[in-house]
Amino acid sequence: MLKPLASHVVVEPVVQEEKTASGIFLPDTASKEKPQQGKVIAVGIGKYTENGTLVKPEVKAGDEVVFAKYSGTPIKHEGKEYLILEERDILAVVE
Repeated sequence: MLKPLASHVVVEPVVQEEKTASGIFLPDTASKEKPQQGKVIAVGIGKYTENGTLVKPEVKAGDEVVFAKYSGTPIKHEGKEYLILEERDILAVVE
């Protein structure tokens, strides 16, 4: 498994449905945007301030999050696609 360092977070992006709410399937040629939601898979220990205090992350593994549109580094690990983000790129937790 991936273990992020410092204030990094590993997120599995949510794959967009290829079918509309009314049941119409969208073709591959339709404009597909980069996902902005995902599930947190792993979280680093946090970051240290200038005076040496550890600031722990606000998110935890299992949280559903919304992140900035073009943030993160995409990677493939064991056949799955993930994003490694800075915690500051996470905008909200979906409850």
